Amino acid sequence: MQGRIVKLISDDFTVLSGDKLYTCKCRGVFRNKAIKPLVGDLVLFDNNIINQVLERKNSLIRPPISNIDNAYIITSVKHPNFSTNLLDKMLNIITYNNIEAIICLTKLDLLNKDEFEEIKKYQDYYQKIGYKVYTNSDIEPLKATFKNKISVFTGQTGAGKSTLLNKLDHNLNLKTNDISYALGRGKHTTRHVELIPIHQGFVADTPGFSDISFIDMTKEDIRDNFIEFEKYKDKCKYRDCMHDKEDDCEIKRQVDNGNILKSRYDNYINFIRK
Repeated sequence: MQGRIVKLISDDFTVLSGDKLYTCKCRGVFRNKAIKPLVGDLVLFDNNIINQVLERKNSLIRPPISNIDNAYIITSVKHPNFSTNLLDKMLNIITYNNIEAIICLTKLDLLNKDEFEEIKKYQDYYQKIGYKVYTNSDIEPLKATFKNKISVFTGQTGAGKSTLLNKLDHNLNLKTNDISYALGRGKHTTRHVELIPIHQGFVADTPGFSDISFIDMTKEDIRDNFIEFEKYKDKCKYRDCMHDKEDDCEIKRQVDNGNILKSRYDNYINFIRK
């Protein structure tokens, strides 16, 4: 039979096939071949033994999960304050891992008029370059994004991830500030990875991302996942231009012209120089 691993506790894999759950073990040969099935994997199994892990489209190390479709970056605009550096780092890593990044802004009600207008400029820019951007008031549009998808929630500690999930599905009944889906060093009370049904899809209840470093990414990878650079890079003088210290760089010209957000470019330079 074919199914999907939806929970892993110790050596017990919970596999969903149709509308039934099976508690399975792995074949010993997996251990010998250093194959470790992950939550999110599609597998072939029989007699409660997993025999084969089917090809993955992506996987993450922290948390250990595979075949992710959407990553929701829950981004507070105040308390904690809006951070373009953290947002751009998340976007870059998520895009690199072949996952669709969805930005959700929270706590807009705490902004004054001038602060709101400033945030709106960022919102418009990220939408313009191709990212989906919502606010935590866009409950119905957000619900529609879960259908037939495996999703993870990421973002700043204190940005309102659990609060938003409870709004999206009251049956989750998550305790605010108790479970962390943070990409930072938040309090992680969930000790295993599990996929929870939500609006005809799944959301990962995980211990959170313990690291936001560019794991296994080269400077070129970072450059190539700033998606707005793609439009202009062929006009650079050098084919392998890093858009840093080179002369006659089209990306730098577009920053000066206001077509590329300066904070995005500044964050890019910060990332590749570290």
